[in-house]
Amino acid sequence: MPDAFYLPLGGGRFQPTEHTSGPWTPDAQHFGPPSALLVRALEELPSRTDGMLARITVDILGPAPLTELTVRARIERPGRSVELLIAELVAGERTVARASAWRLAGSDTTEIATSTVEPLPAPDGFTEASWPTSWSGGYLTAMEWRAVAGAMKSPGAAAVWVRQRVALVDGEKPSPLQRLLTVADSGNGVSNFLDPDHWWFINSELSVHVFREPVGEWIGLDAATVAGPNGVGTATSRLHDTGGHLGFGSQALLVRPR
Repeated sequence: MPDAFYLPLGGGRFQPTEHTSGPWTPDAQHFGPPSALLVRALEELPSRTDGMLARITVDILGPAPLTELTVRARIERPGRSVELLIAELVAGERTVARASAWRLAGSDTTEIATSTVEPLPAPDGFTEASWPTSWSGGYLTAMEWRAVAGAMKSPGAAAVWVRQRVALVDGEKPSPLQRLLTVADSGNGVSNFLDPDHWWFINSELSVHVFREPVGEWIGLDAATVAGPNGVGTATSRLHDTGGHLGFGSQALLVRPR
């Protein structure tokens, strides 16, 4: 099997590999790789300025099958300083996900740059972690996981370092934001507090806000999940690289017994 989540077929078409399969069912993808594929399309849209994708929201409209996918993107609202970008992921005649992003013009704000979130300890000090045996899937093994606090096998909030073992698209080096989105959709899984054999806690969307792009291969995910009394939950993540905090992620969750 190729060391990539997707094989490029030309014309915006891609063939998923088994590395994309998710923990809930082997017939559907974990939405980390599709989210990164949508970001790849957004990043390819021409820009008038040296802009940055400051907010990316991926709305999941249905399962992403392990069959040929088409990605298309457009500039919805052009502008000199602020632009709204849209990308869609299509399987056959069905749109399975839609991403929107605000691209903001860059400027030098080094003098006032700040964050109130403490950096995570470096990944070198931690050994590789594993997931519950009931969770399987190509995605989980295509990523390297190192637990900093908590554990994926134990319920509750957790902080982990994650990096890709495989490329996003065969023959390409993923961009920093592509690496980030490949990981950010795992917040609810990392911080799960429910037995996945008995409960669903599936996200219907992923929203990522960043104030700088990540550097290097490692992405840190410091995540927690809360659930309300009516079958709705929220997973929130503080996103890091080895240089420190860089943004936030959030997911709306459908919570119900299996």
